[in-house]
Amino acid sequence: MRELFLTFFYSGLLPKAPGTWGTLLGAAVALALLAFMPKSTLFLLTLLITVVAINEIEKEERESGIHDASKIVIDEVAGIWIALIIASDNYLQILLTVVLFRVYDIWKPSIIGRIDREVKGGLGVMGDDIIAGIFAALTALVINGALLKLNIL
Repeated sequence: MRELFLTFFYSGLLPKAPGTWGTLLGAAVALALLAFMPKSTLFLLTLLITVVAINEIEKEERESGIHDASKIVIDEVAGIWIALIIASDNYLQILLTVVLFRVYDIWKPSIIGRIDREVKGGLGVMGDDIIAGIFAALTALVINGALLKLNIL
């Protein structure tokens, strides 16, 4: 059951780019949920999975001896959910948010990289993706606003 959760329905077991697959599946699930419920409910679900994931990642790391195994993608799911909660609801904004989340999650600039390097255990695994989600959404909002201001959209 832990593997199903941490790999987000086994998307983290796909052979190439498990983080990207986890992000895409997470985004699809978030958008499906948002079709039927408010962002506040997705926010509460994100808090819940984050707390559970920190604990389950701690157990997984103790048993496997591997920190932040690539198959664990629940952190990408929480990160993209946070990003989509903050982002506006237009399709360009959503696409931009997903792309920027992957860029920040891979590149790990600023505090994202620091959390990734220095915070151990489940909190470190989850923390960098949560911050990457916040950065991605805010950056996408700024870009979207600039494009609107320049009458490009």
